[in-house]
Amino acid sequence: MGAAYYEQPELVHDMMQTLNDTAFQVLERVTQDAPVDHLNVAEDLAGKGRPLVSPRIVREFIAPYCARIWEMLSERGARIFSQNSDGNTEAVIPAFLDGGMNVMYPMEPAAGMDIVKLREQYGTRLAFLGGIDRHVLRRSKDEIVAEPEYKIPPVVRTGGRVLGLDHLIPNETPLEHYRCCIGKTWETMERESAKP
Repeated sequence: MGAAYYEQPELVHDMMQTLNDTAFQVLERVTQDAPVDHLNVAEDLAGKGRPLVSPRIVREFIAPYCARIWEMLSERGARIFSQNSDGNTEAVIPAFLDGGMNVMYPMEPAAGMDIVKLREQYGTRLAFLGGIDRHVLRRSKDEIVAEPEYKIPPVVRTGGRVLGLDHLIPNETPLEHYRCCIGKTWETMERESAKP
């Protein structure tokens, strides 16, 4: 659909409006009977180096449609609006924030997503799921220990973080390495949580 943003923008808007109207009507009905606390937009829109769409494309063709649904859901009690995309989405974070998004997942370190630096940049406007490099599980124990030591303390101090690997556990990960990562993660969490 990439070229259509430029060559057939009316068609893209029509498609987005149709999807938006459908989702809005379904969620409007659902929330009359059951609370919805989390809106997740799952769309891989980035590669390892950068997003596949520009901030302008997100602001024009994605964020307004998301914002309409988010406004209705947040008025009915929803608190979490997450965007799920692998790759490096850093350049489009502000555009998604403008649309109401407040959580990003999986924050893939192999694509350059650094939750410590992004927390410094966005503060508590942006929360994270994931962010722990899954590839570190196949490296040395020193590297496994360094990963949670770098990432957990600054985020524990400011909140808004659900710890987890940035994706599935890689094949051929030694069980001993996985246990080391889990142990170090809990140790770091408990130590940082106990600080005043």
